[in-house]
Amino acid sequence: MKGGVLCSGSIVYDTLVRPVEDPPWGTTTFVETIEYHPGGNGANTSLALAALGTPVRLLGAVGDDDRGTFVVDRIRSAGVQAEGIVRVHAPTATSIVIVNGAGDRKFLHHLGASAVAFESPPMFDSNTTSRMSHYHLASLFVLPKLRPQAPETLMRARAAGLATSLDTNWDAAGQWMRDLRPCMPHLDVIFMNEDELRMVTGYSDPKQASRVLLTEGVQTAVLKLGSRGCGIYTRDEQHLCPAFNVPVKDTTGAGDCFVAGFLAARLAGASLPDAGCFANAVAALTVQNIGAVMGIRRYSDVQAWMQSAPRLNPVMAR
Repeated sequence: MKGGVLCSGSIVYDTLVRPVEDPPWGTTTFVETIEYHPGGNGANTSLALAALGTPVRLLGAVGDDDRGTFVVDRIRSAGVQAEGIVRVHAPTATSIVIVNGAGDRKFLHHLGASAVAFESPPMFDSNTTSRMSHYHLASLFVLPKLRPQAPETLMRARAAGLATSLDTNWDAAGQWMRDLRPCMPHLDVIFMNEDELRMVTGYSDPKQASRVLLTEGVQTAVLKLGSRGCGIYTRDEQHLCPAFNVPVKDTTGAGDCFVAGFLAARLAGASLPDAGCFANAVAALTVQNIGAVMGIRRYSDVQAWMQSAPRLNPVMAR
């Protein structure tokens, strides 16, 4: 294992409700499950890395309330190094996650502590970076204070000797490329799903969209293509990795877990296509369970599962 991952991002108290099929107002609907989990891009990615056995240190903020205590306790008990999580005088960020019978989800989100997190940019001193070799910015668009500091943060990470990556997330402010473009020259890897890809580049076709990202300075574009798997693009390589054919209960956090799988595999020495296949497997294990990281196994156990798990037909480049 070549070091660990230093991760910064949102930390959220999630309430997951399933299944819900858009009931009309003024009615009562009985559901199968209502569960409470740590959530947010930073927490999900870090928890998934820890479950895989990859060393991970999380930077972020929660509120000085019971929900913050619950989330930090769960994160720490899962093996994530949590000394970089600060408590702020604000309610912990909270999401209501509504999941339908097909596993699709929608979020009702209150920023809470995320609105004031990272008032100062992350510092990459020796204590923070100790035994870490990669910095992952898991939440760009949902952390208002970190958002304008992201390019400088990525530059500092590289100056400290860390490789860098970023997961865009959905931009509720609609500014997309304006704030993302200054980050791209400082990124070894960018992760993006199909909806985000279209909003950032204007293209739905992964190959065309990847050219935009690479032209802006990104070294490797890893595109999450949902049920089709993933596409990985560099200036010299193109890899299309098929998804696994599994029953879907809940897609909450699947993209974050995919990222964790990819980073864990690369740190373990995997090639780009092997890392993409491993990331698909981690996501496939995740979506079969309620909650963002409940189905993830140790690295070697995921590898063993991959040997017999059914795969879909390879994704086709358009």
